[in-house]
Amino acid sequence: MLLDTASLYFRAFYGVPDKVTAPDGSPINAARGLLDIIAKLITLYEPTHIVACWDDDWRPQWRVDLIPSYKTHRVVEVVAAGPDVEEVPDPLEAQIPLIRETLGLLGIPIVGVAAHEADDVIGTLATKSAIPVDIVTGDRDLFQLVDDGRDVRVIYTARGMSNLEIVTDAVVVAKYGVLPSQYADFATMRGDASDGLPGVAGVGEKTAATLLQAHGDLDGIRAAAEAGEGMSAGVRAKILAASAYLDVAPTVVEVARSLDVEPPTDPLRPLDPAEEDAASAVAEKWNLGGSMTRAVAAVATMSR
Repeated sequence: MLLDTASLYFRAFYGVPDKVTAPDGSPINAARGLLDIIAKLITLYEPTHIVACWDDDWRPQWRVDLIPSYKTHRVVEVVAAGPDVEEVPDPLEAQIPLIRETLGLLGIPIVGVAAHEADDVIGTLATKSAIPVDIVTGDRDLFQLVDDGRDVRVIYTARGMSNLEIVTDAVVVAKYGVLPSQYADFATMRGDASDGLPGVAGVGEKTAATLLQAHGDLDGIRAAAEAGEGMSAGVRAKILAASAYLDVAPTVVEVARSLDVEPPTDPLRPLDPAEEDAASAVAEKWNLGGSMTRAVAAVATMSR
């Protein structure tokens, strides 16, 4: 089970009341909420391994170099000769160290790669995994990794933890009219305002799907446009006008699949008595209460 960790702790932060605090008044709603999410996921899906995939760089410069608008709307400030700053609420930012600590207490490894997003870590681990994979995310970009043949599916959280959706090949086809293997090209053409991707002007989801059904992939679509075959003059003009964008956008949209990181070999296991004591001490210090108890209990159901 590969967690799109930031996606989940943002959901927890906004889903758990901020009146939930530590004894010293520090915010802990995201930390508590994430523990409850993890407990539910373990209970429902019984993963043998879990990885908390991390954004070591939420807006990699190499993606920005290709498409300068990439995630621009999320930038609070541009620091000269320094990194951009994502708009993370201060009460959430303050909880990140505690979130990392609680994941460690549960035996869940945190994996990030320099100059890459969690999506890229997920793409690589899913590709390299020799066992079935569940990807937990609210980001539809990761639909490109769904693969029934390799038992890779997405547990989609966009409708909330009480309405989880299992995304398989058939679900992607039913939703968008394309195969998961075509989804990155589909997203490239459609664009995505939430990521600052303009897409091909005048080409929406329906047209993008129709083009992929007819020509297979983006290369096939562009070749057909160049040849003036297999599409209307209007659509052809739109594809040709977007040539500069289409030269670079696929590299931005496609998640990495070959980073220097390997799937974990250590399975999820129950905590030993000393580890349980450590988890209890942190829970008491930070008022994590039943959330830590539920997470530890869920982990305890896993085989040693």
